[in-house]
Amino acid sequence: MATRRHFLKLGAGAGLAPAVALAQRKAKIVVIGGGFGGATAARTLKALQPSLQVTLVEPNPVYTSCPFSNSVLANLREIDQQQFRYDGIRGAGVTVAGTSATAVDADAKTVTLADGNSLSYDRLIISPGIDFDWKAIQGYDEAAAEKMPHAWKAGAQTVLLRRQLQAMDDGGLVVMSAPANPFRCPPGPYERASLIAYWLKIWKPKSKLLLLDAKDAFSKQRLFQNGWAELYPGLIEWVPLSQGGKVTAVDPATLTLTTEFGAHRAAVANVIPPQRAGAIAAQAGVADRTGWCPVEPVAFESTLRPNIHVLGDAAIMGGMPKSAFAANAQAKVCAAAIVKLLAGEKPQDPIVINTCYSLVAADYGISIAGVYRPNKGQLTDIPGAGGTSPLEAVGGLRGQEALYASSWFRTITAETFG
Repeated sequence: MATRRHFLKLGAGAGLAPAVALAQRKAKIVVIGGGFGGATAARTLKALQPSLQVTLVEPNPVYTSCPFSNSVLANLREIDQQQFRYDGIRGAGVTVAGTSATAVDADAKTVTLADGNSLSYDRLIISPGIDFDWKAIQGYDEAAAEKMPHAWKAGAQTVLLRRQLQAMDDGGLVVMSAPANPFRCPPGPYERASLIAYWLKIWKPKSKLLLLDAKDAFSKQRLFQNGWAELYPGLIEWVPLSQGGKVTAVDPATLTLTTEFGAHRAAVANVIPPQRAGAIAAQAGVADRTGWCPVEPVAFESTLRPNIHVLGDAAIMGGMPKSAFAANAQAKVCAAAIVKLLAGEKPQDPIVINTCYSLVAADYGISIAGVYRPNKGQLTDIPGAGGTSPLEAVGGLRGQEALYASSWFRTITAETFG
């Protein structure tokens, strides 16, 4: 009897590894959202563990990239240069469900789709990007955005804003509003102001740009302002929060933006409203009262719902900003962690990098970089590991950084979608 019991114990131990491997091989991973976070996660999962059943849920057959979309406004790029299909994702072995996710049942581990089907999962990745808080600014809703475009989801809104700029009379006032933190792409409004100014300087030199800001400081501020002083003196006026920069109401009929200090009537109005995680995040129960999704910093698993991971703009990542580079980096870390978890292993603490390039002009680039690691339940900066472009540039550095920005965009889009 003792010998038989010993034999059974050995058999159970010997069979444990094959059982885990079998479970991993049959595991189903569903990824909601086909942007830089979701698409990268899906591809990386298949690359690391080809036997996984990975389904990417994305209703749009073409993805329109927000990075470099400000260049479309300045007539430096066309919108079709921002667009990418999912053929490369399918070629990597990922099943692409061309529909949207309407509901997540975290207890049953199922995702309901708009086409009436449902998907079961062992692990779910949600990378839904952002939605807008349409109640934050009085008078600004989806209808108002057709007259005062946000262009913060690239595509039709980007084209609309460009057409408005082109149709504006020389001497017209362009008014932009930037939201309080947090929001997608912290340097984005200031790059946009720069590139609109670049275009105005060439084509509408009598015009000006007024940037109303709900903050008193912004990303890469000194670099941007140095560039504005050098390239666009008198063309850009930045109004911070403390001087009446927060927009509280708009009137689409008259293109008027109102702050606590007064009203500003525009020839072209670009309103970037406050944001929150994409709607499916709240439905899935992974968004908290802030509207964003808290996650732990190793596998980016939700702290509110087990077995659901949140990536990119929707997530609260401690010190790590919301950017395409960040979403791409997080996706790779998350995919590797999920493979470990499915194998019954503990993921290693990651080191995650973010780099963000901005164009102040077609041939004038600046950048910021950060390196982050888990610390007390969040991703925090590693002191001295990041930094910004130098304030004093020599030897054509700004032009080199503009070229680096273009190279980065080609690389990340080819890696994600190619």
